[in-house]
Amino acid sequence: MTKSEVPIRSAYLTIISVAFSTAFTACSIKSDITISVTGKESFPVITVENAGGKPIIFQPVSETTGSIGFAINDSITWLSGEPMINPTEIGATYAWETDSGSRAVLQVSNDSTDLKCKLYLTESTQSPDRWYLNLKASEDEYFTGLFERVVDGHQNNSWADSIETAMNLRGERVAMKVSPTVSAYAPFYLSSNNYGFFAEGTWPGTFDLCRESAQAVQISFEGSELSFRLYRGSSPAEIVQRHAMETGPSIVPPEWAFGPWRWRDNHFHRETYFDGTEVGAPFNSDLVEDVLMMKAYDIPITAYWIDRPWAPGVRGFDDYEFDSQRFPEAPQMIEWLNGKDIELMMWIAPFVMGKMADVAEERGYFLQSRMRGNTRQVLLDFTNPQAVAWWGENGPGKLAKMGIKGFKMDRADGEKLLDSLSLRTSIGTTYRQNYNDYPRQYVKAAFDAVMPVLGDDFILYPRAQYTGSAKYGAMWAGDTNGKPQGLRSAIIALQRCAIMGYPLWASDIGGYWGQFSRETCMRWLAFGCFSPIMEVGPTQDRGFWNNIKEPHYDKPLIATWRLYSKIRMRLKPYLRQLAQDAHDTGMPVARPLFLAYPKQQQAWQDWQTYLLGPDILVSAIWQNDVTRHRLYLPAGEEWIDAWDTGRTYNGGEYIEVDAPLHKIPFFIRKGSGIDLGDLNQLYDESLSIAAKKPDLRELERNEGWR
Repeated sequence: MTKSEVPIRSAYLTIISVAFSTAFTACSIKSDITISVTGKESFPVITVENAGGKPIIFQPVSETTGSIGFAINDSITWLSGEPMINPTEIGATYAWETDSGSRAVLQVSNDSTDLKCKLYLTESTQSPDRWYLNLKASEDEYFTGLFERVVDGHQNNSWADSIETAMNLRGERVAMKVSPTVSAYAPFYLSSNNYGFFAEGTWPGTFDLCRESAQAVQISFEGSELSFRLYRGSSPAEIVQRHAMETGPSIVPPEWAFGPWRWRDNHFHRETYFDGTEVGAPFNSDLVEDVLMMKAYDIPITAYWIDRPWAPGVRGFDDYEFDSQRFPEAPQMIEWLNGKDIELMMWIAPFVMGKMADVAEERGYFLQSRMRGNTRQVLLDFTNPQAVAWWGENGPGKLAKMGIKGFKMDRADGEKLLDSLSLRTSIGTTYRQNYNDYPRQYVKAAFDAVMPVLGDDFILYPRAQYTGSAKYGAMWAGDTNGKPQGLRSAIIALQRCAIMGYPLWASDIGGYWGQFSRETCMRWLAFGCFSPIMEVGPTQDRGFWNNIKEPHYDKPLIATWRLYSKIRMRLKPYLRQLAQDAHDTGMPVARPLFLAYPKQQQAWQDWQTYLLGPDILVSAIWQNDVTRHRLYLPAGEEWIDAWDTGRTYNGGEYIEVDAPLHKIPFFIRKGSGIDLGDLNQLYDESLSIAAKKPDLRELERNEGWR
């Protein structure tokens, strides 16, 4: 057995040869990296010191699987033997000779406390197809991040009835390739051993988090090179913040964006309202019904969004023009909404239809894509500057000039994209390499189109995310099932996205499809209130005054909606400041307990409980038939029960509280100065208001329409 040790000074990451290692030891200079060559196959073991936790160790998985490898034509070569070492001004390169005569190089540089690393091959006639890294995992190590899905595979797996996986991804395998519709991904994971791993670039990859081997994290990424960063910190929060700032910073939306939103999946212009009252309004009847009924119930609303179909054409999305039959007098409708302090948001997509599709094809502004039926949807190539400028001016930029200040940006997550190594974008990248980056290109193109028109008074709201997307937009959690496990998946998605550097997150309150129940929806309204963005819909394209099932007129549901919309308005300045803090420091808006209290084991275990900023602790409930709830209150703080402000708990233990359907357990950190008022009185008031069904004829008369 051979063994060599090569220390690296922490200050400059200066590499020295084995011959001088004893001199450094004598001087007590701490080394960051030690490389030893051990085992039957002489695979290298690379140890990276980590002052904030256990060392980060790249080591072989078995006698036949090494610590670092690459594949050419599906044949894997594992590096072995002692490397040749070349110091540089900021680090060093390690080079291993291979049996084929090529040289595999690990380039390491010091970036503050982090290490930037790059793997590549020289003196080879062929480029690698994929790189492999294997890291040692300790027995109790916890991993999270990577994606907002609960588990890999079809998104339905994430709300399966039998689901048990939560925040901790140990034992899971994650394909790092954007997939619809729950589509926030980041090639970054956080370890409870106080390090973070981030794969730079856009090639697809995989993370096996102790699934194949209980003692190893096995990482592989396609591409001829692999660049990655090792974040080392004194706490998980420090690592999360550095990653967020490295890939961001995130946007800061206007304050109105932090109020309650309302939307439906489809808007019909009907002759009568839900109760049979003849429509006298000059605008879309569904939109008017929502706004008038919410006003009558005194349910606050700061933004209303219109989903597709809203334009002419077979799929209601031709040429960024309003369909005058479905949405008559659209400019006046926008003015009417603005007059009620409501901003309008619109659904858009990364493809064009109608006459714009003709232009895009004629000018070569498109990518080949998956077409749906006989509808012609021309997917834009956002690597083409001319295509970006043209689309920006004739798409979102045109809408922004009409006064539309928000854009729900759908469909950039592989639903339309082709995956190909032979097809290329306008800048020459393969479709496969471009695949994960497409969501970022899409939201950036919209940002560049809208910002010159609206300044900072707008919000972009895509469902797909990859590295760099947070610079331009917030996000929602895709098309989640309305069953209880769908809400469960959203609670996890919120916190995973916070870890990944996506601090401005929301979910469709009540779920988008599948099962819809009033019980889950009531719980979801509460959770949505304490999410970074709150949006209510689609609610089966109906108001809670017109449900498909009994009770058709749902007074408790309407009252719960009003309750949490009112609370939301009181939280609006607090949330806006948290978004600013996320931009300035990288600290997310919603925070898993372990970000603030990493030394408390319960903070890693109670995943239903999280912080909204530093001062509000929320414990979300997703199960049916729950009237009592157990949660952990972190030690070192005193926590005021927001529902009973005369009661304060000392942290450091689990407590059990009453949790009727309308009530989410949440607590205010003592000393924060937050006062949300008497919430029980607010709910009783809301029930009283909801008990009286508004007269739509009278509401129209108040608008001057009768």
